[in-house]
Amino acid sequence: MIRVMLVDDQAVVRAGFRVILEQAGEIEVVAEASNGSAAVELARRLQPDVICMDVRMPHGDGLTATRQIVAEATGTPPAVLVVTTFDLDEYVFGALESGASGFILKDCEPEELIEAIRRLASGYGLVDQAVTRRVISEFARRTPAPRSDAAAAHQLTARETEIVELLAQGLSNVEIAEQLFIETSTVKSHLGRAMAKIGARDRLQTVVWAYQNGVVQR
Repeated sequence: MIRVMLVDDQAVVRAGFRVILEQAGEIEVVAEASNGSAAVELARRLQPDVICMDVRMPHGDGLTATRQIVAEATGTPPAVLVVTTFDLDEYVFGALESGASGFILKDCEPEELIEAIRRLASGYGLVDQAVTRRVISEFARRTPAPRSDAAAAHQLTARETEIVELLAQGLSNVEIAEQLFIETSTVKSHLGRAMAKIGARDRLQTVVWAYQNGVVQR
């Protein structure tokens, strides 16, 4: 079972999400919170697999809560899926920088929400499919001068670095494999090793790391 926590200041939104997710079968909603402060405490105690996090809430916003949850986690932190009414704006980039693993709009179809949670639970970060490459491109443009994580960067092999660079350009595993003339399974293996070396939980945070540390040239 995928253990999920819902964080939103509107009870009706949480109730709707609960109904949608519990119909999926393999998803269990283990907790609900109406603000970021409560979310941090519940995450610390229950350690859910995925957290669906609203952005703007009283008594603790979602971005601050995400940053604290990721920082305080012992072992692998929960994957945070930011669910918001806002499209390509500061909230998206703030969520990525805070350590969120995904981003999706509140007006998505139920099936999209379920699939997003499944992907995050499996270690695949994502943003809403309609804006994936726009988000990556804009994030790259807005990201300040690289901060050096030379030790981790130097641990990557030439092939791992090449794959991370292509991933940061918005390419899928299949597209990377086609461009490098290798098998998709080989891409997954190299990417998995690269993520372990840099301490990234998922693909999206690997992209964030690559831009923040100058692995990808703007």
